[in-house]
Amino acid sequence: MIASVRGTLLEKEIDHVVVEVGGVGLRIAVSLHTLAQLPPVGGSAFLRTHLQVREDALTLFGFASDEERSAFELCTSVQGIGAKIAMSILSSLAPAELALAIRNEDALRLKKVPGVGMKTAERLVLELRDKLDRAGLTPMPSAGKSSVAKSGDPLASQVSSALVNLGYRPAEAERAAEAAAGMAPQASVADLLKRALRTLAE
Repeated sequence: MIASVRGTLLEKEIDHVVVEVGGVGLRIAVSLHTLAQLPPVGGSAFLRTHLQVREDALTLFGFASDEERSAFELCTSVQGIGAKIAMSILSSLAPAELALAIRNEDALRLKKVPGVGMKTAERLVLELRDKLDRAGLTPMPSAGKSSVAKSGDPLASQVSSALVNLGYRPAEAERAAEAAAGMAPQASVADLLKRALRTLAE
């Protein structure tokens, strides 16, 4: 098992990064939360990791915190939740927000995550509500709102941070993030980022 990776950040994309370790470039899948916390390309990056071994592929997933890795492993322990959906969940909800939704049995909140239907959301609540403490995931009072909402308005700062880390200037990143959030106030963070990127490409 590869537990962590430290090295030079060579590439940054929406859903993955490439980190050079000992002359080898490792492609690591990341959530938007983790992407927003990484340094610019060329900087030194440290990620907790989870290696998924399958017959046809070895996939490395990276996380900015132990809590996010624990949340990923919890989600993938649920029947019907694969790594792709788990990363979608973590791109939409911080670990504390996920824990709060599960503790409150808020299946409707979980259903808003791309790729998660009502049955899957209910299964997440049912299978994980008694595992949060053992996994070290604590619901935070401040996590009561969606990661794309703050004080009733779309939270564009997270999308803006992700855009800056992808190489865009802070001013243009902020404008694009706010424009995307204004067009789709109920969208997930992943959708907002895609909308912002389309705006910047025009």
